[in-house]
Amino acid sequence: MIMSGGSRGIGPAIGIAAAREGANVVLLAKTDKPDPRLPGTIHTAAAEIEAAGGRALAVVGDVREEESVERAVARAVERFGGIDIVVNNASALAPDSSEDLPVKRFDLMTQIQLRGTFLLSTKALPHLRQSDNAHILSLSPPLNLSPQWLGAHPAYTPAKYGMSLLTLGWSAEYADRGVAANCLWPQTYIATAAVQNLLGGEATLEQSRTPEIVADAAIEIVTRPARECTGNTFLDVDVLREGASRTCRRTAGPASSTTTSSSTPHDQPAARAPGRRRRAAADQPSGQAQRARHRDPAPPQRRAGRGSPRTRACARSCSRPRRPPPSAQAPT
Repeated sequence: MIMSGGSRGIGPAIGIAAAREGANVVLLAKTDKPDPRLPGTIHTAAAEIEAAGGRALAVVGDVREEESVERAVARAVERFGGIDIVVNNASALAPDSSEDLPVKRFDLMTQIQLRGTFLLSTKALPHLRQSDNAHILSLSPPLNLSPQWLGAHPAYTPAKYGMSLLTLGWSAEYADRGVAANCLWPQTYIATAAVQNLLGGEATLEQSRTPEIVADAAIEIVTRPARECTGNTFLDVDVLREGASRTCRRTAGPASSTTTSSSTPHDQPAARAPGRRRRAAADQPSGQAQRARHRDPAPPQRRAGRGSPRTRACARSCSRPRRPPPSAQAPT
């Protein structure tokens, strides 16, 4: 897995969730030194990922710069033998009104959200096409042209929608080449530094859900078969609810699955089925990189984010014309 951003908030939560499945995680972010206003750096995030059982590589750089992205992709391939998952997590947030928004902040949002997503995904695509279960996942919302949302954040909203449009475009462009591309968005606020600092302070933070909810939904998506799950704009609660429903069908049968699924709280990650553990990183022998599909006492190199595809289809009913309040990640 290679991810933009990831110093704090939702990004590290996804990395840690992937690490618990045995993943290799490459982070590309600017935060090299602690900021008194914002907790966490790329190095603390990498340490947390490794403590969770994965292997991490921290690449200090700017997702807006082509050279930084090329270097991160090259190091991921060199270290882990390939790339199977791209997570477009980096995002900047400026909720100012149109007249109050400095052009510099407008440029920052469009460059990180649009240019950064385009750069990281396209530079990784040659390696994704070699994967047997390749996924692009962008943390961006369903497209909703309601004046309620367009008028609330006229600059921020189109920048995030641009991420969604790029991702849906790749889903169509690479549909016959086995590269899935999906979007994931939280149903409501997530407790991040950006929400605390820019979207209401402690009062909003107390009403927010934890980043781990989005992380569980992200892992649920990228471990699905790529050829069966692509072109969706998911909400986190729908992904988790659907995953819980399948778990109930596998373990208890149809009679009890309806009751359990319908009673799954929207803000609570669904339980996982017993049996073989999902893995977000494993490899197969190929060329110069020595890879293995299971851990052993001295594991060989593994690809960045190889996931074990599940034998189930992805429901497409989760792509709905609604958009929750913005739950932006901290600016990278």
